[in-house]
Parts: sequence; C-alpha cells; structure tokens
Amino acid sequence: MRKLYIIKAGSTFPDTGKQFGDFDAWTKRGLGETRIEIRTIDAERGDPLPSPGSCAGTVITGSHSMVTDSLPWSTALEKWIKILLKLHIPIFGICYGHQLLAKAAGGKVDFHPRGMEIGTVKIRLCPGYKDDPLFKTLEPSFPVHVTHAQTVTKLPESAVLLAENSFEPHHAFRIGDRAWGVQFHPEYSVDIMESYIREQVPSLASAGIDTDRLLAGASPTPTAAKTLENFGAVVDHLERVERVEKRKDGQPANEI
Repeated sequence: MRKLYIIKAGSTFPDTGKQFGDFDAWTKRGLGETRIEIRTIDAERGDPLPSPGSCAGTVITGSHSMVTDSLPWSTALEKWIKILLKLHIPIFGICYGHQLLAKAAGGKVDFHPRGMEIGTVKIRLCPGYKDDPLFKTLEPSFPVHVTHAQTVTKLPESAVLLAENSFEPHHAFRIGDRAWGVQFHPEYSVDIMESYIREQVPSLASAGIDTDRLLAGASPTPTAAKTLENFGAVVDHLERVERVEKRKDGQPANEI
C-alpha cells in the first residue's frame, strides 16, 4: 500500500530536539489520526526519495538550510517535487518546504527584504481560501508560529494565494487542487516556539529584535495546526476513494 511520507529537510537545534523531538515527530503528531502508514525520509542526510508510485502524499518539513544555497539534496528534492506535481500527488510544504515547492513550480525564493520574521504572529486569509479544502473552515484571521529569513518573493503563476500578513505577503498558497505551501509552522507547539526564540537570542539581539517581547507574545495556535491535520484527512480521503475505484476496476485493493 502507498504511504504518507514526511520528507525531513533538516533537524532542529540539539537542545530543542532533546526536549521535544525533531521535525518528523512534530509533523507526524500534527497530521493526526490517519489510516495510512506514515514514513520518514531524511533527505538532508541522503535517504533515497520514495518512488512516486509508492506515495499517497508528502509533507516536506522546514530546515535550517536556505533554499537559495541549492544544496545537492535540496536540488534532488526539488526535481522530485516537480514529478509529484505532474502526477497530482498531494504535497504540503512547511517553511523551507513551502519555499521549495514554490521554486519547483516556477516561483522565486530569496532573503526577505525586511529580515527575519519570528514568534507568534497573526495572518489573514485571502479570498481564495473560501473554497480551499484545508482553509475553508478556518477563521479569517488567526495566530501562527513563524521563524524564517527567506521568503517566496514571487509565487508560481498557477498559485492561488491563501494567506498573508503585513510582513509576509505569501504565508500560504495552493497549486492545483492537491499541493499547498505554508510559510508558518502548524507543527509547532508554544514550547517549541519559545525554544526557537531562546536558541536564537544572540542573533536576534544583534538585529535589534526584543526577545523578551517575543517570548511574552508566544501563544497557542490551534487554528494553524488544523491546516496540517486537514491535509492528513485529505490524503486519507483520496486514498480511500482510490481504493474504491481500484475495486471497481477489478484490481486488488492494496495495489495503490
């Protein structure tokens, strides 16, 4: 049977990892209950990417790397994303994954002209959210956790903008009906967000950012978390539908 793959594009800070686990654990927890087996592939460490035929869907995590560095593992992942897009396999890109998805689809990525966005911030949904499978049931404005220095400077031509704020014009987008990118982190808890702020105090302070204010402003983001959970539900639903179609065609149900 096909699997839901978490493509791990990096690892968290060592101290954060000791306390809370790593990107793949947060992502798996955020996907919620699903009947599909979830498997982690560590792309940064050179794990072979799965064949598209074995993939029911994929979540591409964040990373401490930069998309513009075009590292070999990232370039290979970008090519793989292009294949999945052509095959209409569900994709959910988080932060780095969001940026790499945009680049794979013809968009542009670079450092944000205003520097780093970090902490718990509010975003607002754009008109395209009203018929979107992941966003249509969400509140029009809600808090999200963020930590990023790069941004999608230009969306792919085919993209539908789903969310923005005054700092980040492309907080979420969709390509077609099965590929999403979110610049925010729906997999973060408040504790993880606070840990990320503390880990970066020296660099943030040198940039004139008040870390005490950021820590005081950290708060739960349950609505943002729903985007990842909704993606898991969409993949689960599509897989069940395909099983039914396979049975109608007389094919074994587990050959998907």
